[in-house]
Amino acid sequence: MLSAQPKASHFIDGAYVESDGDEIVVTYPYTGEVIARLHAATPEVIDRAIASAGRAQKDWAALAPVDRARVLQRAAMIIRERGPELARLETLDTGKPIQETEVADWPSGADSLEYFAGLAPTLTGETIPLGGDFAYTIREPLGVCVGIGAWNYPSQIACWKAAPSLSTGNAMVFKPSEVTPLGALKLAEIFIEAGMPAGVFNVVQGFGAVGAALATDPRVAKVSLTGSVPTGARVYAAAAAGMKHVTMELGGKSPLIIFDDASIEDAIGAAMLANFYSSGQICSNGTRVFVQKGIKETFLKRLAERTGAIVAGDPLVAETQFGPLVNRTQFDKVLGYIETAKAEGARLVCGGAAGNEGALFVQPTVFADVTDEMTIAREEIFGPVMSVLDFETEEEVIARANGTEFGLAAGVFTGDLARGHRVIGQLQAGTCWINAYNLTPVQMPFGAVKASGLGRENSRAAIEHYTQVKAVYVGLNPVDSPY
Repeated sequence: MLSAQPKASHFIDGAYVESDGDEIVVTYPYTGEVIARLHAATPEVIDRAIASAGRAQKDWAALAPVDRARVLQRAAMIIRERGPELARLETLDTGKPIQETEVADWPSGADSLEYFAGLAPTLTGETIPLGGDFAYTIREPLGVCVGIGAWNYPSQIACWKAAPSLSTGNAMVFKPSEVTPLGALKLAEIFIEAGMPAGVFNVVQGFGAVGAALATDPRVAKVSLTGSVPTGARVYAAAAAGMKHVTMELGGKSPLIIFDDASIEDAIGAAMLANFYSSGQICSNGTRVFVQKGIKETFLKRLAERTGAIVAGDPLVAETQFGPLVNRTQFDKVLGYIETAKAEGARLVCGGAAGNEGALFVQPTVFADVTDEMTIAREEIFGPVMSVLDFETEEEVIARANGTEFGLAAGVFTGDLARGHRVIGQLQAGTCWINAYNLTPVQMPFGAVKASGLGRENSRAAIEHYTQVKAVYVGLNPVDSPY
């Protein structure tokens, strides 16, 4: 029998804390086994977490940046040392294949902690000469930040939000998704082991009401959310009422444009990664694959061959490449979109049904002859469903690619790099790739435009969203006053 039961539901002020809120049942998506039972935070637990973070933040911010950096570096080292153990926990929590979680989830989190540990000691203000007088700036932490995570990359998201926040002297209260709540608790443990003062990083569990309580608390200075567009709109409105800083990383319906001079094998590999990795449960996925008409049928034939070779099965087996969806709700939603696509006239190339490997498997699915008006070309599915649309000219595909409310990501495959840069320059998306897709090194900003969000995670750009600038004018001359 599998179990991943933590000591308690929440981690506050350096220790596990239990509550008697609504039960959160955590299941392993592959078998449906219950692997943990947690409880949502009560108002008292939420208050305790925020108060603890407020107390701890002042002393944490007073440390030299290099001292904060050493803690984050030690945490990154611990994560890497415990890679197999943490990858297994992530697989149990999400259902993703172990071959993914060993290389993509916690390792990316460790990279983020290490990157911001190195960056923090280099952050300085500037001096501004003004004749005899001068001014200078100081970059200050915001205070208590709230992180609200999504269920698809729970531990990576926790690290991506914690790293820039903590490195710059903030404290954080993190609420993971109730669907995948386990990794954040391990991160809190690791931070304490690495020497982080109690209270600097707290974890509270819960459903939407807990997130709303955190986002509206007057002691909170910033809210960073990864989630859906509707959830982001609600959290953004709640944060705006208190004039809080926000970062919103929301959904997408991103275009992946493949010109006829592209390497077809590379383009197919990228399209598969952009639709089938993590069973399609990635916000930046390139789910609208635009293929130039001259190579369309060749592309589809080879895509079907390669898709048919994907190994689905037990996520804890090293050879497995494709796992189940995260829960029954997501499974039913994805199958519903597949049936809608068939009804609306899309051509099924491969897949299109539930898989035989377990209760929550959906076959890697490709639809061709998809038009811009079809539901699967307009709405975010968050499952292994690829829509292939054909196009003729560069101008046409740019206009169609931009014809969406979303603006998270975009990709272009072409042998003509001048065209690659030209097209990317006209696409309305915050995170883009040329002859690659879904590579997100922490050194590169990650974020969106339009309804897909605002603010940036990772890179030096994230610092702007976890700090504020104080300007100081220094008068060295007698005061010139008419009074």
